[in-house]
Amino acid sequence: MRSQGRKEEAKLSHQPLVQPCEDSISERLDNAVARHGTGAHAHILSGCMNRGPNAMRNLADAVHFLCILHGRFPAIIDHAARINAEPLSSRWMTEASEAFTQERRLLLQMASALGPVPSTPGQARSEAAVNAQCRALDMLAQSERRGCALGASITLMLEWRTIRVLMDLSADKLDLKPVECSLPDLRLTARTAEEAAANPAIERAMMFGADQLLLQHRSLWDLLAVRTAARDASGY
Repeated sequence: MRSQGRKEEAKLSHQPLVQPCEDSISERLDNAVARHGTGAHAHILSGCMNRGPNAMRNLADAVHFLCILHGRFPAIIDHAARINAEPLSSRWMTEASEAFTQERRLLLQMASALGPVPSTPGQARSEAAVNAQCRALDMLAQSERRGCALGASITLMLEWRTIRVLMDLSADKLDLKPVECSLPDLRLTARTAEEAAANPAIERAMMFGADQLLLQHRSLWDLLAVRTAARDASGY
């Protein structure tokens, strides 16, 4: 189990876009996710959801709060696809929206199988914080600033490849039937980003959307780390 855990933790590292050009939007998105995304967060790197006596509780907590943030419909990718006016990114948006529908279904299935949210001090404050994040993501996805929603959506798809490892861990522990991940191909994702960044203003908007999405994810993992510490301290 220890060697398997190490393999799973190795998969949590960011999967980069395919051979991005130097100083391109693809490279900048890659660097942002690698440095500030889920795979770089201390709570993820701690392995607390994969080993130890409280691993299942920590994993359940993560799945339930991911469900609040990304298990809703419409969510960020759905809003972005609805307002997308870029013909070059329409194919990617369609694929991403369809794939995320499946991911959302799997997330909800796991939350149901894991049972109730682990009892944790300050539960009401935690839920209020994540609901505020939901509102922030909705505003981001519906931004009229050209490129903003697309940058956030591409970053979510990159981030989700890491989050999917956590979901697969849950599926293994719950003996759920594995579901193949059908997120958009990384080559198509890189090409979409490059084609969409037609001018500096759009590129800046895409990076703004990416940074804001990563900020919300970091805040989520910060919150889950605090919740884990609170349970450990209180003996919940």
